[in-house]
Amino acid sequence: MTDPPDGRQERDERPSADDRDDSDDAGHVEKGRHETDQERYDRNWVELLQEIRVTQMGTQIMTGFLLAAAFQDRMRDLTAFQLTVYLVLVVLGVTTTALGLAPVSLHRALFRRRMKRETVELGHRILRVVIAGVVLMLAGTAVLIFDMVLGTVPAVSIGVAVLLGAAVFYVFTRRLARHQV
Repeated sequence: MTDPPDGRQERDERPSADDRDDSDDAGHVEKGRHETDQERYDRNWVELLQEIRVTQMGTQIMTGFLLAAAFQDRMRDLTAFQLTVYLVLVVLGVTTTALGLAPVSLHRALFRRRMKRETVELGHRILRVVIAGVVLMLAGTAVLIFDMVLGTVPAVSIGVAVLLGAAVFYVFTRRLARHQV
């Protein structure tokens, strides 16, 4: 290590090859990354923000659609089941949209407090809830539309199919993640 011109000793913050942990916040080892914990959390935060942007866009569009639907003439013709599904979807959409904004608000609250790890971990958990909310919104919207067009039995069938498809995808990705370690 060399001393800078002002006489201070410069410290290398990077861990040595022997004590370096190239795992991400989920505990998976990544080959070829040589970054400090802080660099890893900075990278994880940027990646999390990209994922939030994608889910926010879809969630906001879907929620906007649901909110605007209340002002359509056909809303008066909804059955009790359709109205219940619609109102549940509105609450789910508004809640999911608000949760999608929470990690950004969290970052603002913890900004410059050296709490990047906590921000990333809580943001990750919130985003998982948002994704679950999006899946429920998609399934519920399919139920509502199919019920209006084809009836309740096909509607419930498609809702179950959407939820099963999401569950299969979730299990598949979890297994894939475990085998890639």
